[in-house]
Amino acid sequence: TSIFSHYATGINFDKYDDILVDVSGSNPPKAIMTFDEAGLCESLRKNVTKSGYVKPTPVQKHGIPIISAGRDLMACAQTGSGKTAAFLLPILQRLMVDGVAASKFSEVQEPEAIIVAPTRELINQIYLEARKFAYGTCVRPVVVYGGINTGYTIREVLKGCNVLCGTPGRLLDIIGRGKVGLSKLRYLVLDEADRMLDMGFEPDMRKLVGSPGMPSKEDRQTLMFSATYPEDIQRMAADFLKVDYIFLAVGVVGGACSDVEQTIIQVDQYSKRDQLLEVLKSTGNERTMVFVETKRSADFIATFLCQEKISTTSIHGDREQREREKALSDFRLGQCPVLVATSVAARGLDIEQVQHVVNFDLPSSIDEYVHRIGRTGRCGNTGRAVSFFNPESDTPLARSLVKVLSGVCNFHIPSKTLNSSIYSLIMQSYLIVHIHNVPIKSLCMKHGYKLGFYPHKY
Repeated sequence: TSIFSHYATGINFDKYDDILVDVSGSNPPKAIMTFDEAGLCESLRKNVTKSGYVKPTPVQKHGIPIISAGRDLMACAQTGSGKTAAFLLPILQRLMVDGVAASKFSEVQEPEAIIVAPTRELINQIYLEARKFAYGTCVRPVVVYGGINTGYTIREVLKGCNVLCGTPGRLLDIIGRGKVGLSKLRYLVLDEADRMLDMGFEPDMRKLVGSPGMPSKEDRQTLMFSATYPEDIQRMAADFLKVDYIFLAVGVVGGACSDVEQTIIQVDQYSKRDQLLEVLKSTGNERTMVFVETKRSADFIATFLCQEKISTTSIHGDREQREREKALSDFRLGQCPVLVATSVAARGLDIEQVQHVVNFDLPSSIDEYVHRIGRTGRCGNTGRAVSFFNPESDTPLARSLVKVLSGVCNFHIPSKTLNSSIYSLIMQSYLIVHIHNVPIKSLCMKHGYKLGFYPHKY
């Protein structure tokens, strides 16, 4: 059945075993090496197998036993690392073992787990994963988010709800209407916590944990996931998690995925469209996400590409929910191989076989850059990210960009930009630089950097 359509792992999936993992906190449970060691009940194990899961990723190896042991968790992991399954599997396992079943006869539903994510697309993906793993069991996941008729949403919730997935605003709305109670809540999951802060959802998060009936942090298990760990996330972790929570870092916190080949092209604002055409013509019909800064630009660039006979669709916050879902569907099915998006789609979207990401406009923050390029290079698949660097607007990002790139060895700058400000910054950063494949080692090995710097075909 299509519910079990799964992600093909890539040629670098086995390299996940070599990723650095840091676990800190008192008495963390021992990591598992296989899904058999996770102690999953038979129905859940079958669904995991049907989903094509062969072996756990690092965040799953450590996260599953930590959550199963009842510990609070703050996890930082690269995008595409398998964190959704890392929290869903132990939660569903506990609910299934306890014989939890959804009740269709209550006017107030009392979910055992609430999962919060910042965007409609991301929370819907989490819901689809939960539905897949819970298939054929008595556990019933439900998803609520804006853009869908409220009456329909309430009817779906009242059919029975054990795992409630939602965006912050719609969750608060449905709780405020008295349709969802919190007295039975055991698990609170905050996914993409840094993104929720970026989008201004911190007041909603604090309102949610302070809602009437919400168990205190001592009486619930709270799990936070974030790709970055800035000070405001650390504050939120201290406020929302138990004192003895475990911190799990997989890979470089805030670092770019090493399976993504990154290319930086210096280009002025007025030459970007021509450069984009050049890049897209070289990719053929391979799936490509193009990121822009404004909603207006998304529609403008999509229209421009269609006029150039490149089948393109767009997604941004002003589009109706059904339009957004249609755009994502067309992109997933390959009917439109190019998707132009604002940051609403930058976090969490797990679309199979995205081979390329283009930053038509670089974001203002390096964290957003990391998340954008994380749309490709997922589950061990390799990908490519091309970013247009405009010195007039992007220079403030340059140093942070160099810092992120210094952790990877698959980074390219075309030879025509060798005199760019990025090049100067790289030289100042004492990275090992290769120009025309001749290493400049005097810069020097003692600093331990492994950044390659090559002319590129663009």
